[in-house]
This record gives sequence, structure tokens and C-alpha cells, in this order.
Amino acid sequence: MLDFLKAVVLGLIQGLTEFLPISSSAHLRIFPELFGWGDPGAAFTAVIQIGTELAVLIYFRKDIWRIGSAWVRAIWDPAWRGHEDARMGWFVIIGSLPIVALGILLKDTIESDFRSLWIIGTTLIVMGVVLGIADRVGRNERAMGQMTWKHAVLLGLAQAAALVPGVSRSGATISMGRFLNYEREAATRFAFLLAIPAVVGAGLFELKEIPGGDNAYGPVPTLVATVVSFIVGYAAIAWLLKYVSTRSYLPFVIYRVLLGAGVLALTAAGVLVAGG
Repeated sequence: MLDFLKAVVLGLIQGLTEFLPISSSAHLRIFPELFGWGDPGAAFTAVIQIGTELAVLIYFRKDIWRIGSAWVRAIWDPAWRGHEDARMGWFVIIGSLPIVALGILLKDTIESDFRSLWIIGTTLIVMGVVLGIADRVGRNERAMGQMTWKHAVLLGLAQAAALVPGVSRSGATISMGRFLNYEREAATRFAFLLAIPAVVGAGLFELKEIPGGDNAYGPVPTLVATVVSFIVGYAAIAWLLKYVSTRSYLPFVIYRVLLGAGVLALTAAGVLVAGG
């Protein structure tokens, strides 16, 4: 019963933090440690992210269908190859390659050394400051339809940095988008779309670890956490897109810096075990 309670709490944390630029993987590492539950494991973290990505698939189903169908048509019909949606399909594919390649190459390091709270606390602060600077200097000049091949590669490289817990997949991609002068909503929307192949792929890749291996919970509690993360995540998407259409990312910057500083202080005091 205790594992189910933990699963619900961790599903809530995942759903609330996956889409906000504050790093869900960091929260799933920090708060179980703070509650005395220990590290749930990289496999558990990767699999329950499938729940939040399912929320993305449903929320953006019309966009995904439009982009996907245009991309398929463009393969067979040259007339479609310059279409904005067909090009967006390629942008998502190209932008996903860096995180896939580095994720496979650095798998063992990601599941061990990168999960140190020293690293997580530091990246929360550093990338929070980067997000703040990007949002401050970025101009609202570009919409999603103005995406280029070069920008897709740069946004993909930024997303790959999120292999380090504490960076935040959406936070890194949004920061790069703002540096490239994309509107807040456009940068956020593309970050969501770009995350789909990477997160779903990572979750499916780690499924084999759930019955044992690098997972502190069994299959059923993991499934419960995934379902909860889907429900909460769907609501979080709608809220964030509405929020960024009129407001800055400053509250998230402040939160990241305070949380990172708190993690470093508690780790230094021995309250939290750094791990990694």
C-alpha cells in the first residue's frame, strides 16, 4: 500500500513539473530523497514520463495529425515538400537526433553519475539563470512557421542537455527558442512537440527495467504513477500555454534558483544523500 501512495505522489510531481521549465527528473530525484524514500531510479522516471507525453499526444492531436499527414504526403508528392507542416515534421525528427544519440551513448552515466544532487542543484541554478537571461533578451519576432533547419538543430542540441537532471527538457529548449527570438508560446509549443519522440522512446527503452533492475517500485505502482502523471500533465499543458501567452518565465527562474540553492545546502548539511 505504501508503494501505491508513493506512486501517486510521484505521479503528481511528474505531471506538475514535466511541462514547466523546472525539470521533472530533478523533482523526482529530490523529493523522494527528502521524504526518505530514496532514489526511485532512472527507469521509473523514464517510464512514468510516458504518461505526460500521452497527455501531449492527446492535447496536440490535431497539430500532430496535420504535421504527420503532411510529412507523409511530402515523401510521395514533391508538391508537398515545401509545405510548412511537412517541414515541421522534419524539424521535429532532426531536432530529436541529438538527444537520442547522446542518450544511448551516455546511458550508464545518466543513470548513475548525473543523478548526483550536487549536479542537480547546480544545474537547477545555472539553467534557471540562463532561462531568465534568454527570456529577457529574446524578442517576440518569430512564430513556429518561421522555423529553419539551423534553428531545429540548435533547439535539438539544447533539448539534449536535459539528459542531465536539473536542466529541464522544456526549459533548455525554451531558452534556446527565446535566444533565437521566438515568441514565448511558439518556443513552448515546439518544446512540447520536440519532446515527444525522445520521451516516448526513452520510456519504451526503459520498460524492460521495471520488473527489476533500476526501479525502486514494481510494475503496478509504476503504472499508477504513469496514469496520475497523465491526468495532471494534461491540465498543466493547458495552464502553461495560457500563462506564457501574457507573462514571462520569471517565477520559474526564481523557483529554480531557490530550489537549487536549497538542495545544495541540504546536501552539504548531510540532510540529503548526494548519490550518483
